[in-house]
Amino acid sequence: MTAQIKSLLLDARLPRLEVRMLLEYVLAKPRAWLLAHDTDPLEPATAAAYEALVQRRLAGEPMAYLVGQREFMGHTFRVTPDVLIPRPDTEVLVETALECVAGQAAPAVLDLGTGSGAIAISIALARRDARVMASDVSAKALAVAAANAWDLTASLRFVEGSWYDAVPAGEGFDLIVSNPPYVANDDPHLGQGDVRFEPRGALTDGADGLEDLRRIVAGAHRHLKAGGALWMEHGWDQAEAVRTLLADAGFADVHSRQDLAGIERISGGRWPARR
Repeated sequence: MTAQIKSLLLDARLPRLEVRMLLEYVLAKPRAWLLAHDTDPLEPATAAAYEALVQRRLAGEPMAYLVGQREFMGHTFRVTPDVLIPRPDTEVLVETALECVAGQAAPAVLDLGTGSGAIAISIALARRDARVMASDVSAKALAVAAANAWDLTASLRFVEGSWYDAVPAGEGFDLIVSNPPYVANDDPHLGQGDVRFEPRGALTDGADGLEDLRRIVAGAHRHLKAGGALWMEHGWDQAEAVRTLLADAGFADVHSRQDLAGIERISGGRWPARR
């Protein structure tokens, strides 16, 4: 007997929202269409494609990878297993970045370790006059980011390389932002949940979780304009350590900001106008 859309909408193996998202994906139809055509028969190939996705989800694979996209800052971004999945907690980094350059004409912004490009592209879309550069050591990640920029008609420049090695000599920025790998290499969470499927190099620095943050702080002064700001995302228990890194490097107005859960999620400061 040929299955109907209605029968799959009642699939109890997954949460209802996930079932709907997978059906929307395999049918390439919106929710309203599903509800209006719930008694339509499903082609066997479509039913098989849905079942394959269900099995992958039951094995723990993230929904974002199954449907190939995730919303961030009101925009839909492509995601693949080559990039970290954008998370709502990171939106505070974009919001803070936009505050930092509010009132500045054509600010120069650098996003280190851009991944899917979610941070850099969101800034570029909110500030069409900004000159945004985004770097990543992964060519595959940059390909995803470039596709997102194209889809969303964002204007920015992508460069390949490790942290500041990717930045052309002589480039100065009003703002540097980054969501670097900050999970310690021995953190048991790396073997749990969605992160099992995400690129390990985007999650952990292979050391204590602060190594890449140290590199970013240490090199920032060579690329920030006087009075420019540096803001970075970090782990739930790293705010104090990151503030210390910033203060010891000579940054002023060093402080942290909380994410949606009330956790100190980002820290930053300004490079003094005169030293």
